[in-house]
Amino acid sequence: MRGAFLDGRGVLHVTGSDAGRFLDNLLTNDVGKLAAGRAAYAALLTPQGKIIADMLASRIEGGFRLDLAGHLAADIARRLTLYKLRSKVEIEDASDRFRTLVVWGDGQLLPRGGPDFVIDPRLPGLGARAYVAPGSAMPDGVADVGLERYREHRIALGVPMGGLDFVYGDAFPHEACLDQLNGIDFKKGCYVGQEVVSRMEHRGTARTRVTPVRIDGLPPEVGAAVLAGEKTVGRMGSSVEGRGLALIRLDRAAEAREAGQPLIAGAAMLTVEKAGWTRFPAPGETAA
Repeated sequence: MRGAFLDGRGVLHVTGSDAGRFLDNLLTNDVGKLAAGRAAYAALLTPQGKIIADMLASRIEGGFRLDLAGHLAADIARRLTLYKLRSKVEIEDASDRFRTLVVWGDGQLLPRGGPDFVIDPRLPGLGARAYVAPGSAMPDGVADVGLERYREHRIALGVPMGGLDFVYGDAFPHEACLDQLNGIDFKKGCYVGQEVVSRMEHRGTARTRVTPVRIDGLPPEVGAAVLAGEKTVGRMGSSVEGRGLALIRLDRAAEAREAGQPLIAGAAMLTVEKAGWTRFPAPGETAA
């Protein structure tokens, strides 16, 4: 089994008798029903339906742990406090007390006798996470392969990462594939931004998606424009040698494909591919 410490992650604790109801009124997923040892993928949105932060939520004693981008932790704690009003909740930025550990491989047989793990709810292949004290060693039987190997693993699975593959404050949940990765509960009660998310779902208006791309040439920089001729059809996200992720306007990519026009980013040619877990058609595919 392989493992890595995700040192760019932050941890918030939301505790108190109203914690579940409080988060359910704000996040895209129903976290209040989470059982111990389970996690949910969710996002906090603007009223206009754009992603402020995405996160993994899991149960802890007395409330919930939110695993999110470290550079957003303090701001999200502040935002949650603004929403608190009379709710019986406490919000703590615990990032300095915990280090996020991810393990994957070996048929998801988790290490025994170590920290408590939660399976990544987005995709089983992403592995499981635990939250350990700074300075903790890798559990027995887990090879520390480093953050770069996990990044390669994530890209190979086609799973987006906020801040790289989509821009916080600018992307809708459908564009970041939250609807494909168990990040939205379409049956739960109201939350901030729900109306926009529901409208995109029911009207099928999500034309822009983060999608895997095959790269022929040097990997483009994050944010590089993806061009079809002189027309911009997307922006490049994270990449490794030969493959990456890009936020692509799929209808325009389909038009370029039909016209025999290559997609170019930097000095590389891109070919849009399809992750096995997606349910939307790739360019050239017929919608079900």
